[in-house]
Amino acid sequence: MEQEFDLDAVIRQRIRGLRLARGWTLDALASRCGLSPSNLSRIETGRRRIALDQLVPIARALDTTLDQLVESADDEDVVIRPQPCRTAGLTSWLLSRERSLHGVTVAKMRITPDRPTGPEHLCVHPGREWFTVLSGTALLRLGERTILIQTGNAAEFSTMTPHVVGAHEGPVEILTILDHDGERTHLHDGHGHAAPRTP
Repeated sequence: MEQEFDLDAVIRQRIRGLRLARGWTLDALASRCGLSPSNLSRIETGRRRIALDQLVPIARALDTTLDQLVESADDEDVVIRPQPCRTAGLTSWLLSRERSLHGVTVAKMRITPDRPTGPEHLCVHPGREWFTVLSGTALLRLGERTILIQTGNAAEFSTMTPHVVGAHEGPVEILTILDHDGERTHLHDGHGHAAPRTP
């Protein structure tokens, strides 16, 4: 019941906010949606219950949709509550939704020295990869090179070069941005294991 009341209040705020953003008086909006200014005032202030047959013309007059006007005001569309996914030496948390950020995935990873980083664990896939080190020191094997990336520094590289990220002398936490191929390779293949390099 409290949630219904909260949503009702949010709808009223949206109507008033959209009206004011257009610089319209109550009279101006009322004439556009076929309601009397007094009825519209009572809707905005909560002195009158909002009826569906009133919301449709109000939404149309405000150049929005009924869905947008009445969508839930909870935080589920804003707050991401990541769940850890664990494999040997790697725990990852997805920090973005599938549909967001133009097809890239943001993830936090905690890597321990237990994560295998030998030549057989190097992987290759199309695209580029970026990560920043939040704590510890990351060990990046990139082709024949071994590069140490300290806390506060970042790395960006072509993922067509065989690569794997590990931990140097203790756990490391990184924040990474992966494209679709990188997400599939690093977070999904083998339940989080890096895919083996293609011969």
